[in-house]
Amino acid sequence: MVQSNEKYLIENIEVLKLTEKYGTPLYVYSANKIESQYKRLTDAFSTTNMKVRYACKALTNLNILKIIKRCGSGLDTVSIQEVTLGLKAGFDPKEIIFTPNGISIDEINEAAALGVTINIDNISILEQFGNQHGGSIPIGIRINPHIMAGGNYQISTGHIDSKFGISIHQLRHVERVVETTGLHVKGLHMHTGSEILDIDVFLRGVEILFETARGFPNLQFLDLGSGFKVPLSPDSEGTDIESLGAELSEKFNAFCKEYGRELELWFEPGKYLVSEAGTFLAKVNVVKQTTATVFAGIDSGFNHLIRPMFYNAYQHIVNASNPHGVQRIYTVSGYICETDNFAWDRKISEIKEGDVLAIHNAGAYGFEMSSNYNSRPRPPEVLIMDGEDHLIRKREELEDNLRNQILLDF
Repeated sequence: MVQSNEKYLIENIEVLKLTEKYGTPLYVYSANKIESQYKRLTDAFSTTNMKVRYACKALTNLNILKIIKRCGSGLDTVSIQEVTLGLKAGFDPKEIIFTPNGISIDEINEAAALGVTINIDNISILEQFGNQHGGSIPIGIRINPHIMAGGNYQISTGHIDSKFGISIHQLRHVERVVETTGLHVKGLHMHTGSEILDIDVFLRGVEILFETARGFPNLQFLDLGSGFKVPLSPDSEGTDIESLGAELSEKFNAFCKEYGRELELWFEPGKYLVSEAGTFLAKVNVVKQTTATVFAGIDSGFNHLIRPMFYNAYQHIVNASNPHGVQRIYTVSGYICETDNFAWDRKISEIKEGDVLAIHNAGAYGFEMSSNYNSRPRPPEVLIMDGEDHLIRKREELEDNLRNQILLDF
């Protein structure tokens, strides 16, 4: 995001011109930022055989998937619907990994029939899949390393109480299932969670993965998931990708020599690739002063951007109509009939009714976690690519919400 004089810009396009053209609220994405994030990650691991599998649950618009594919990435999916979207976007099934949890063997088999890499995260499904397919369909296995990552507890997925993965203390059971059913295990996977600032979390995780890999002689890849932290405010830090790349590459290459052949190192970044690329634009409907608080009420709510309320996530907010004004303290709130604040006691340039607020880091889990709560329609999505803005999803209308309802005659 760049400021120029009194204009607030996204990729050299004035924000206020975007809102005049498309209305508010509005999701805006930068193709250039996605591509630069991808390049930074691959450059950091240039000395290893590293592959990227974009965690598309962060943002699945087909145009975003096409940009990710153009970068050279594969896809990480968690539902059969995401697999289908990936195929529609042009991904080769061999470039897609399917890592669901808590689903039926039927959905697993449906994905397997499409030719994607199946990654199994519980012993029950592992046994069922082995009994049905033996070693005819190579698989990955997701393990739980019992590592507590940073960030909100709800997005930490590798600790002992997590529902994700097979505990490292159950590996003997896994070995018995593999030996008995003849499963062909070609990869091992772990994902400790999101918002990881300390690279030692990754380094501890990879040592556990190395130790586990020694018991599987026919591996092709080791998948460390992701969880890279992005800076959420102007003075915050993200994961030091360059330091991680240097330290982890050295360890990984040494392990490959010990293992006897070169393995692929996989990462599954989602938020890292698209979060900073997204900006959510909303208009201020009302400035309301109470005895203790000044609210800036916008034409949106947690139905369009749920992370602040769901995860207590910080979203940096700029008054795009007055980016260099005197700072005052506001609580930015939505129009949902519940408490739905985007920011509490936040310093923002003076806000007037009708101003447009730009909410940063909205590329990940903005539209994807949106809903029609209060029967509100979901906003459109706009992509800025090669200096031009493109509408990539239309604004919903009430008729879209009614389409699947069946009105009874009584």
